[in-house]
Amino acid sequence: MKHVILGNGPAGVIAAEIIRKRAPGDQIVMIGSEDVPPYSRMAIPYLLMGIIEESGTYLRKDPEHFQKLKIEQIHGKARSVDPKAKKLDLEDGQSISFDKLLIATGSIPVQPPIPGIDLPGVHSCWTMEDARAIRKLAKPGSRVLQMGAGFIGCIILEALASRGVDLTVVEMGDRMVPRMMTTVAGGMIKKWVEAKGVQVHTNTKVEAITTTNSGLMVMLSNGKSLEVDLVISATGVRPNVAYLKSSGIEIQTGILVNEMMQTSHQDIYAAGDVAEGIDFSTGERIVNAIQPNAAEQARIAAIAMTGGDCESLGALQINVLDTLGLISSSFGLWSGAKGGDHVELVDLQQYKYLRLEFLGDVLIGATCVGTTDHIGVLRGLIQGKIALGGWKETLMGDPTKVMDAYLDAGQAQSSWFN
Repeated sequence: MKHVILGNGPAGVIAAEIIRKRAPGDQIVMIGSEDVPPYSRMAIPYLLMGIIEESGTYLRKDPEHFQKLKIEQIHGKARSVDPKAKKLDLEDGQSISFDKLLIATGSIPVQPPIPGIDLPGVHSCWTMEDARAIRKLAKPGSRVLQMGAGFIGCIILEALASRGVDLTVVEMGDRMVPRMMTTVAGGMIKKWVEAKGVQVHTNTKVEAITTTNSGLMVMLSNGKSLEVDLVISATGVRPNVAYLKSSGIEIQTGILVNEMMQTSHQDIYAAGDVAEGIDFSTGERIVNAIQPNAAEQARIAAIAMTGGDCESLGALQINVLDTLGLISSSFGLWSGAKGGDHVELVDLQQYKYLRLEFLGDVLIGATCVGTTDHIGVLRGLIQGKIALGGWKETLMGDPTKVMDAYLDAGQAQSSWFN
């Protein structure tokens, strides 16, 4: 049996290792698009901070790790996939056959349609090549403008701030991290970041970028123009699926997969940021582009590809973020559901925030800022879909009593099922 894994990020690596463990004699080929060892994109900010070197981003530290596991590595970018012929073609002309294929090509940055977005000095922060360029340009005192204050943008923001640059952030939403935080929580993060010396423009777009004698001029929709040395585009990502257009594989936003990570072709699977699975909370389709989800999907796909029986329960939305020392998190349906209830505690002065979302007597979502207390409990209540009974009213009066509710209602439900 020949297993080909297209993509060598966390999902690809985990799948390759599990396949090898379950099928010691099978052939495994793993294809990476960058000419560097498999690495974690989430480690790039730590590289920019100077905490680690490039080797610190590598997913496996032993340079002979994959060789020892007899996992063949190939460098190349996919040009097309032919499910009927069971082969894929790379841009360099190579053609690779497969019995089972896992597509784990992740995401690619979204480039906004802005005049000047392709100028030198404008970079995404996604690849190792991007990181190398940014390290050269983002020096202490450099004027840097970052477009985007979403989850990835806030991680990059922290790395840039640590390099001592003069940083301005532009976000088109009405708050920071708008796809992860409520209005109050996102506004609280903005206030925190500004107190740390970062300028933040919300409800603002970059309209154009031009060159000057000494750098770049950035025109904003609020009427301001800023001269900078470097522009970072962190306006989001999308599944890397363009090369699959003629494959016949069913795609919406990402590659549609079932509970076993199987695509519309029975011998082709997908995992990670490229896969569109089922949302745990809603039962609807979702691309849940977070590393824990990628790892779980890779595990399920690898088991299925080697004849095992394993199914996903659905992807739970989980976001945990450290923004210049302020921890924030959101789980499940953090923005609430139609017909639901909510309660929130707000302490703007202490940067403390807690909001719980209910549907009936079940906790379906939560948002926290400035605390990590009971994060595991909140996740457990949501993922367990635990009926809280009278505890719901208690929590509506005092949402900090989630641990008591979990111990009582959770144990009662466990005993009932046993």
